[in-house]
Amino acid sequence: MQTEITDLTCVVELSPGQQLTLPLEFVSKVGPGRWLVSVRPEPAVQLVRRHDAFLSSYTAEDEGLYDDLGG
Repeated sequence: MQTEITDLTCVVELSPGQQLTLPLEFVSKVGPGRWLVSVRPEPAVQLVRRHDAFLSSYTAEDEGLYDDLGG
């Protein structure tokens, strides 16, 4: 008997009250045999907001550009 290791990975997002369903591509690849199914939370992604794009785009020619908008 040959053993082939198949690693299937997907991200599933559930809203409150929803039940887990697996994508058809996964279900169709699982056939007879013994399977280990593992579910774990996806690691949180920390987004970093950068403001340096605006600051580096400011040039000497922009000086006084918004003076008439002040109060």
